Amino acid sequence: MLGFQDESGISERPFVMRTWAPKGETPTIQSTGSWKNLTLSGIITCTPPGRNPALFLRIFRGSMKATDILRFLKELKRQMNGRRLLLFWDGLPAHRAKIIQSYLAIHKSWLRVERFPAYAPELNPIEYLWSSMKRKDMANRVPAGFDTLRRTVHKSKRRLSNGKLLKGFLKSSGLY
Repeated sequence: MLGFQDESGISERPFVMRTWAPKGETPTIQSTGSWKNLTLSGIITCTPPGRNPALFLRIFRGSMKATDILRFLKELKRQMNGRRLLLFWDGLPAHRAKIIQSYLAIHKSWLRVERFPAYAPELNPIEYLWSSMKRKDMANRVPAGFDTLRRTVHKSKRRLSNGKLLKGFLKSSGLY
């Protein structure tokens, strides 16, 4: 299996997109003004030819730390159910932490990691998933706390887990 991993942050501040309103009535979006955020860590997995895409997504409170990455990788191992994975990810400092490198060295039997080239996010299919999530599901929403934000993310995950959408993200990257 192949896996394309990345993290993305969302906050209580609304993701503002263009919208319409009656002439002379400027639309406004209320906000809590809070900078509290959630970090999403996700992987699109597929076979080498790009078939059977699936989404594995976890939500973390605050910014991503090496211990969160470690927890994510342990959950991923259970999800993989004995299958081997070639994982592509970026150069996030938490990915290069000693605790992560030790985990990867111990788990070579099922997990191999390669780094995407610097400044090439367009090669990572999950970047297209984040874009879709933020532009369609999070746009112009007024989050009323973490629970509402988390529910919106889960609703978006259900929509984005569609195999046709995931195949579209894989194709958009130019890798397939």
